[in-house]
Amino acid sequence: MKKLPPRAENLRRALAQEAARIMSEHGIRDFLTAKRKAAERFGVTDGSVLPKNREIEDALAEYHRLFGGTKHGETLAGQRNAALSAMQMLADFEPRLVGSVLAARRADAPTPACEAAVPEAVVAETVAPGPQSIRTSPRGVSNTAATTPVSPSAGVSQSTSMPSKG
Repeated sequence: MKKLPPRAENLRRALAQEAARIMSEHGIRDFLTAKRKAAERFGVTDGSVLPKNREIEDALAEYHRLFGGTKHGETLAGQRNAALSAMQMLADFEPRLVGSVLAARRADAPTPACEAAVPEAVVAETVAPGPQSIRTSPRGVSNTAATTPVSPSAGVSQSTSMPSKG
């Protein structure tokens, strides 16, 4: 990526902050939608100054630190405790912390907090029926994901990935 002039860098930073504000205040989870809304509000038509998702994630974490107050920290701590409980339960399957809980963003909407490679039989025994989706890895291997939302008030939550048959 080529270096932008200082004025364009400042605009990029402002767009990232506006996109973060939009995501936080309006519950938008899609980075592209937030970028487009921020660009529209600033009258920006040059796509080369749009921030990267990582820049928006950083701005979102900063936004929550500044405006979330103690509630942000408490909510995040509750979500991390729920994720830790799920990860301890799935320890044999080497779970990994992912998503907004890892990035220190408060998840207003339930999001997966940990993923683990778990055999289908184990998931059928331990995970309550929930939304099912198909994920394809970069190598073209399909995985079925069973996701239970992470919410400090909902108890233990988990997201598991397992190889699908076929």
